[in-house]
Amino acid sequence: MTQVIRKVGIISRPRPNDIAAVVPDLLKWLAQYKVEVFVDPETAAAASLPGHERRREELPRIADLLIVLGGDGTLLAAARLENERGVPILPVNLGGLGFLTSVTLAELYPILEQTLAGENRTSERVMLDVRVIRGGEQVERHHALNDAVLNKAALARMIDLTLTVNGEFVSDFRADGLIISTPTGSTAYSLAAGGPIMYPRVEAFLVTPICPHMLTNRPLVVPETSRIEVKFVGPGEPVTLTLDGQVGIDLHPGDRVEIARAKQRLRLVRAPERTYYQILRDKLKWGER
Repeated sequence: MTQVIRKVGIISRPRPNDIAAVVPDLLKWLAQYKVEVFVDPETAAAASLPGHERRREELPRIADLLIVLGGDGTLLAAARLENERGVPILPVNLGGLGFLTSVTLAELYPILEQTLAGENRTSERVMLDVRVIRGGEQVERHHALNDAVLNKAALARMIDLTLTVNGEFVSDFRADGLIISTPTGSTAYSLAAGGPIMYPRVEAFLVTPICPHMLTNRPLVVPETSRIEVKFVGPGEPVTLTLDGQVGIDLHPGDRVEIARAKQRLRLVRAPERTYYQILRDKLKWGER
């Protein structure tokens, strides 16, 4: 059954010129379809929209569709919001590379028209459920769309990490860090560290060491049903857990990071007639000379 869209939430990055040029016309267009619109504080400030403002955390609870205006970073922040209703996100690229925000500004209104008519296509993306356990107690819990990264702080030496999967010891690592990524995140930090590109629908997670001391330490692909545990064994070098490159948590020696598949999945509205391989060719400039 097609969901009727009566309320739309807009999330954007704080670039006033971009937002002021896009959002007012977008609101007028949506008003023609009798759609109620709410915007996050950044959008409200940039486009002078008093009365429409809501906290970002509220938008997935009150909207039937979220429109994200910006780049991949803006989408990553929106994806981590609690979204138990599975509200779809329409990502519009106002930034640079835009692996995730693959809808162009020129495509915004045609795709919106299809979406309001219930004719849009969506792509589901798996997310990570990440917990930090310290002294036997959970001290942090977050979701991540791209990756969870344990890495050394600036000027620190290599760090010692222990990896287990489903309770089975895999290996000790001496490295600059370790990346646990989703297929969506395989084109992010993991790719830069030598990991493979994974098709978004592959049901797996990717474990990629960063500059490992042993050259035989290579990326490892595990089922997405796996329970991954990384332990920071010390002795005392500064180590940070980073989620999607946006949330940072300082770890203590002995801390465990537990990673599993999140119940929450991200639903992305897809651009019509564009495949994942086309996006790779466009963004990575494959075949060009």
